[in-house]
Amino acid sequence: MLELISNSAVETVNLGKILTKALREKDVVLLEGALGGGKTTFVKGVLKGLGYKHRVLSPSFTLIRQYKLRSSLIYHIDLYRLESKDIFELGLDDFLYSDKTITLIEWGDKVIRELNRYLRIEFVFNSRQSRRIKISSKGYSQEDFKIIQKVYK
Repeated sequence: MLELISNSAVETVNLGKILTKALREKDVVLLEGALGGGKTTFVKGVLKGLGYKHRVLSPSFTLIRQYKLRSSLIYHIDLYRLESKDIFELGLDDFLYSDKTITLIEWGDKVIRELNRYLRIEFVFNSRQSRRIKISSKGYSQEDFKIIQKVYK
């Protein structure tokens, strides 16, 4: 596990940008934490780091937002309003682990048991502005996770 501290929204965006140096197609990133914890802010950084130049919106009401980049698709999903039994009716299995796709899932704890490979990023409040960000993985080799650790050093 890797632990980081973010003391502002700007730092959280920057941490998202840094992660893109280690992301690969077919990656699934689970984002967990309380409302207002920084999940969507982190996703804004990931998209910015991948070269997306437009506005990034929360998928809270639409459930899924798709962002098209030059050579890939990014799916940003928010499962907050769904019951676990209803989630795969969204068609998640149609694009999870797909070629040229990275999937970012807020409230990912609702699907964690169904996935065999993912990065898990948990946002924990330290204070109003500060967050402890814990990064762990399942299904990644030690070498792959070391790459993630290196990008944050």
